[in-house]
Amino acid sequence: MNRVAAVLSAERIRMGFSAVNKSQVLDEAGRLLASFEGLEPGRITASLMARERLGSTGLGSGVAIPHARLQGLQHAVAAFIRLSFAVDFDAPDGKPVSDALVLLVPEQATEEHLQILAQAAEMFADRRFRDQLHKQVNAPGVYQTFADWPMTAE
Repeated sequence: MNRVAAVLSAERIRMGFSAVNKSQVLDEAGRLLASFEGLEPGRITASLMARERLGSTGLGSGVAIPHARLQGLQHAVAAFIRLSFAVDFDAPDGKPVSDALVLLVPEQATEEHLQILAQAAEMFADRRFRDQLHKQVNAPGVYQTFADWPMTAE
């Protein structure tokens, strides 16, 4: 199993979330992850916002990977949010974001954090992966797309 699929689960995938801006996406990420990790949603959101102030986590091609290190977190965890309507994320290509993979890692997990981020960026750079992800209409399908990466040649 790849690193991203190992820290994601179908239960932490939210489809069709309506947001008007990046802040609402990060608020939802905080609530979603807090409900499974027993953490304070506001603390998660604040950590994600602090990281975002350092520079946009928008990758381009409609994708963002908001991420943060969080004190007190015991293991890396991810959530995925598919937006009903894309929102501005200050991505380098200027395109709005419709898919956000949110990653939290323990405060001391720098190397793990970088490895998961690198793999997530590699996934989203793969057009076939993005196309397959966009075909999915439910959380189990989205999770399976992450789990099946790298995509095999057809």
